[in-house]
Amino acid sequence: MDILARDQLPDAARFLAIGKVVAVPTPRWYMLCARAADTDATSAVFRIKQRPRTKPLLLLLDNPATAETLFDLSDDARLLTGDLWPGDLALRLPWKPGVEPVAAVGSPALVGCPNGILGQLVTLVGEPLAAAVCSISAPAAGDQDHPALTADHVTAFDQTTEAGIAAVVDGGICPHGRHMTIVDCPAGAAARLEREGTVHARAVEAALAPAGGPYVG
Repeated sequence: MDILARDQLPDAARFLAIGKVVAVPTPRWYMLCARAADTDATSAVFRIKQRPRTKPLLLLLDNPATAETLFDLSDDARLLTGDLWPGDLALRLPWKPGVEPVAAVGSPALVGCPNGILGQLVTLVGEPLAAAVCSISAPAAGDQDHPALTADHVTAFDQTTEAGIAAVVDGGICPHGRHMTIVDCPAGAAARLEREGTVHARAVEAALAPAGGPYVG
């Protein structure tokens, strides 16, 4: 596995372009990433994580405008993407009629628009990525498997599981070690906080205030 510096994101993008899996840092933890349209690469993410296909991957976009082309956005969804993207907020979104869902991320899809190093990489690749935390999806009882918070953790994970990760972008220590906040945004209905994580529930409420009131918690 190659260890890349932050200024080597073009190398990470090249790995993704040829169907490889790359580990990338976020403020929360390192994520395993693959091109969402590459079914072999997304299958590798499921394999590496020992993750059931019934638990879809996260879809990562380069900017809110891309969400408009792919998903049926409610008024609440537009408020949230306008104020809290890019960032650590994930929205559960229905696909726009006529758009073929990406199998690896399911329908509705859990969609994010990251900032930082991962956001730079998505922009550089120029197409959506599928991602999941660098860890075993459901470790066996007694196993100690935790999300990777450093590049060394990713290296150890790759060696222990024989994952075959092509490269890790070394972004130092990921400080938060927490999940993203998830808001369910069905078409034509009020947004609902599904899980609070790194984005505070009050921030979600503040973003939705122009709609006339707080979200349905």
